[in-house]
Amino acid sequence: MAWIHLLVAAVFEVVFALATNATDGFTRLWPSLLTAGAAAGGIFFLSLALRTLDVGVGYTVWTGIGSVGTVVLGSVIFDEPVNAWKVLAFVLIIGGVLGLKLADRFTGGASVADGAAAGRRTASTGASA
Repeated sequence: MAWIHLLVAAVFEVVFALATNATDGFTRLWPSLLTAGAAAGGIFFLSLALRTLDVGVGYTVWTGIGSVGTVVLGSVIFDEPVNAWKVLAFVLIIGGVLGLKLADRFTGGASVADGAAAGRRTASTGASA
């Protein structure tokens, strides 16, 4: 479920970025309200995802999907140019996002911090590991 929350958060991130472009420096009411709502939605769903995912993985995936989605939709909606360097950057970002998801799957979501916290709990209770 954390990955679904993260995907929803990333969609809000893309809406946030695109709506910010339409605010004209926050002088237009509806795009400004959409920007604020999308920012709040993105942060809310990211916080749900971070209940389970490591913050480094969750935040990186969130910003990666948001970045790629914003560039792709920015080129479609605002006619921004896409060149070979941007495509290469997309591939690298997507590869990194997939790598982080696979790393999370192969480690079962456990992190070094989880192990350290377990060690602290064991030490504080006097139990042996």
